[in-house]
Amino acid sequence: MTVPALIQAPSLPVSLGPDLAAAIDLAKAEKSPATRRAYKSDFGLFQTWCAGKGAAALPAAPETVAAYLAAEASAGTKPSTIARRVAAIRYAHKLANLDTPTDNEGVKATVRGIRRTFGGAKVKKAPAVAGKVLTMVAGMSAGLIGLRDRALLLVGFAGAFRRSELVALDVADIEESADGLRILIRKSKTDQDGEGETIAILRGDVACPVAALRAWLDAAGITSGPLFRSVNKGGRVSKTALSDQIVADIVKRYAAAAGFDPANFAGHSLRSGFLTSAASNGASIFKMADQSRHKSMDTLRGYVRDSELFKGHAGAGLL
Repeated sequence: MTVPALIQAPSLPVSLGPDLAAAIDLAKAEKSPATRRAYKSDFGLFQTWCAGKGAAALPAAPETVAAYLAAEASAGTKPSTIARRVAAIRYAHKLANLDTPTDNEGVKATVRGIRRTFGGAKVKKAPAVAGKVLTMVAGMSAGLIGLRDRALLLVGFAGAFRRSELVALDVADIEESADGLRILIRKSKTDQDGEGETIAILRGDVACPVAALRAWLDAAGITSGPLFRSVNKGGRVSKTALSDQIVADIVKRYAAAAGFDPANFAGHSLRSGFLTSAASNGASIFKMADQSRHKSMDTLRGYVRDSELFKGHAGAGLL
């Protein structure tokens, strides 16, 4: 997807060139890199389908969009993925300063029909609760990769990090004290404006995330720049941060090594695992929100409810 049509207007003075280039960069920054990649991929799929049908993708007629969504649903695409496809088509038209076909009532009705027919429930990945994380980090190698992965799993869990937040951490964001770590999260999914939030990570008794992070940084010789980086076969540490996909791969790898089904785990398992464990431990929902930076208490109540399904059950003693 390209930049907004207004920015590309050919009648603008040439002298505006540098400022327009800056405006283009800012327009791109409206969405996170991950969202832009997803939208680009989704809209590309829509363009390919349209080309095969001899239909225009930009601007697209509402009937074209509705037919495409129905075809996707029939092919087994999940309703949640279809919702993202709709968002990508909408965003592409907004960038091109065109009417958005996704606002058409026929398209909206098609989306509602897909949810009702095929279901809209998301398949949740297993939370890497405290006990599972301890099992996953037990027996890790003392080499650089093992030290890095141990620190990544423990810090990721203890900070209830999203994987994108975890790989964005910099040495400058970390402040160590006697109690643990103060970590500045410069930008997150719920803080797109980059106001920043600071969280605390406590030292652990069994597997300490603070000690694990210090061991990795010292062994890797990292004093500035990204916290978590790739390590090649020769033991050389990269200067660039890991991708968020690598975080998911690491979680899956150690879940499998611990005897768990890796298909049930993902990068989000560390975050959901912390919240599930905290809820089971009776933590205040407000303290959970402080750590996870959730804006919606309803989401956090879901973790509490899941952890207390059998506590004080209405059917206790009835049978």
